[in-house]
Amino acid sequence: MAEHGTEQQARIDLAAALRTASRMGLGEGICNHFSVEVPGRAGFFLINPQGLHWSEVTPADLVLVDAQGRKVSGKYEVEPTAFFIHGAAHRSKPDAKCVLHTHMPYATALTSIRDGKIEMCTQNAFRYWGRIAYDEEYGGVALSNDEGERMCRAMGDKDILFLRNHGVIVSGPTVAQTYDDLYYLERAAMVQVLAMQTGRPLHNIDDAMAEHTARQIAGEAQQAFLHFESLKRMLDRSTPGWSR
Repeated sequence: MAEHGTEQQARIDLAAALRTASRMGLGEGICNHFSVEVPGRAGFFLINPQGLHWSEVTPADLVLVDAQGRKVSGKYEVEPTAFFIHGAAHRSKPDAKCVLHTHMPYATALTSIRDGKIEMCTQNAFRYWGRIAYDEEYGGVALSNDEGERMCRAMGDKDILFLRNHGVIVSGPTVAQTYDDLYYLERAAMVQVLAMQTGRPLHNIDDAMAEHTARQIAGEAQQAFLHFESLKRMLDRSTPGWSR
């Protein structure tokens, strides 16, 4: 849990999330961005640098920035939209220690159709009951504080934001838990899109059962940490030295 560790552990965890997300097809070129607050340093966060593919990012490559958008340290620059989105999220949501923004294909597909949303039709979807906000006002590329703050207002007190015609933002208390939510969100979206392609109606469950199942899954939070540790072991086997 990076938030109770060191800056170096936070760097390792964020690099692992980026590399693993790349392997799973959740990234897009050199775009999209992940960030995490530095343990013990509120108002300072690490973010992936501009110009590097997620598959090549190392802990040392991550850039340290403050809540006002100033680079504190790092050999690379930060892509402008990365700061405007993540800076606003970290400033406005104290519990959002980790913020992940992607254009991952299946979830983004749902943002591209009228009234598209995660439906309560699979067990993976049930974990998100009551946790997703939907931003219906596409505001162009996020190249201003105003647009980043508008997104955060749309997110409100939810953990996840679907950006119409754009992508998703997932936030959480640790890199492991936030990455787990990102992964299963895309899985839920994928199965839903496949089911929709049959042309048959989705079989949604009622709110009471969705809420019950969401509480059950939340009670198994250790699964997220076990999942994330397994992903780091996979990186150790396939790419020795990735964590330096």
